[in-house]
Amino acid sequence: MDYKKAASYWIERDEKAAKMDRDELLTYIKKFIKEHNTCAMATGCGDFVRCTPIEYNYKDGRFWLFSEGGLKFRGLEGNKSVCLAIYDSYTGFGKLNGMQITGIAEIVEPWTDEYMDLLAFKKIPAENLKKLSVTMHLIKVTPTRIDFLCSDFKNMGFDSRQHLSLSSGELSNANESDR
Repeated sequence: MDYKKAASYWIERDEKAAKMDRDELLTYIKKFIKEHNTCAMATGCGDFVRCTPIEYNYKDGRFWLFSEGGLKFRGLEGNKSVCLAIYDSYTGFGKLNGMQITGIAEIVEPWTDEYMDLLAFKKIPAENLKKLSVTMHLIKVTPTRIDFLCSDFKNMGFDSRQHLSLSSGELSNANESDR
């Protein structure tokens, strides 16, 4: 098996791809993200990997995920790099819609302003969480790269796979509000 050749497939293909205007692509990316609320989050460290289905909120150009715990934190302890996958159910080859978001995860300390802001955004009273027997951890993911596969792009004259490399917080500074 030539793993390097297989791994370089999209890199080589992207060099010749018909690319969408960056601002237009950002609009489609945000729309897709907002139309969904669940992703698969991959974490890993050393020979340990974990992929967890989890609900997210999208706010200020970042992904916010509450969790009571689990093995994903084993991966996060040793490696803050994560990948989120958001996708539609497969209904046919000409109707593919999926996104991979590579980013950096941070754990937001409970009861800080940032934590409380997300509770308010979700309309969750802090008193309700304080009554739980376990602390709800908040993971904040700042995207650094987004790969978006959308069959509709082909009909618009672009490659069906588009990608963006992002600077820190760039999605929050893009042309429309996240809220």
